[in-house]
Amino acid sequence: MTPNPRQHRLLAYVRGQQSSTVDELAARLGVTAQTIRRDVQRMAEAGLLARFHGGVSIPSSTTENLAHTQRETLNAPGKRRIADTVARAVPNGCSLFINIGTTTEAIARALMRHTGLHVVTNDLNVAATLSRNRGCEVIVAGGVVRPRDGGIVGEATIDFIRQFKVDIALIGISSIEADGSLRDYDYREVKVSQAIIAHAREIWLAADTTKFNRRAMVKVADIAQIDQLFTDAALPDPFPALLAQANVHCNIAESAGRSRAEST
Repeated sequence: MTPNPRQHRLLAYVRGQQSSTVDELAARLGVTAQTIRRDVQRMAEAGLLARFHGGVSIPSSTTENLAHTQRETLNAPGKRRIADTVARAVPNGCSLFINIGTTTEAIARALMRHTGLHVVTNDLNVAATLSRNRGCEVIVAGGVVRPRDGGIVGEATIDFIRQFKVDIALIGISSIEADGSLRDYDYREVKVSQAIIAHAREIWLAADTTKFNRRAMVKVADIAQIDQLFTDAALPDPFPALLAQANVHCNIAESAGRSRAEST
């Protein structure tokens, strides 16, 4: 499914609270309980939420991510706005790491008109997209290819990444928890992302609002290790305070191609 704006708000609220009743969601979103039940039914069938009698919660697994096709459609408009905002900030003629993720794949599509880019990636979908841009050199990391999403991981990938020092690392993430930890599901993918962070002069994190207060098993980094955050809507507490404390610049991608920078 492709969630509509109401369903995105429902999902963000449940992720922030961990669980909620149907009546509470109806009151918060200003719709009937019947509408909420229909939304919950569809989102549960898509694996985005878990139902219980009278309410809903986030799926209990912290060890397995959603399928690639589900992640592609989840908040796709928000990811496109983030991608456009990131692309406007990326200068021509720079070097980039781009890691695995549906948001970073959207960024690759938004970079198709850039020139002089040198991109190192461990995502075959990113590589396939940017290889069609004749003004871009694409360098693909070696390693083990995950059949489910075209991500490349493993020790060989880490060794390959360590050969480079790039201007900007454009990274996606699966989970940002309330303690400021950035998390993901696959330990092998996490090790590659850590190598990417260690070998870039600037770290730009692209994460839509569904990633905040989500849970995952393996820690990638702390939010203080990034330089800029690109997201698609105002963040829930406690994240504005965490960003301010870490001096992370927050860019909120708004509708109609506009972006709003929040100095932190």
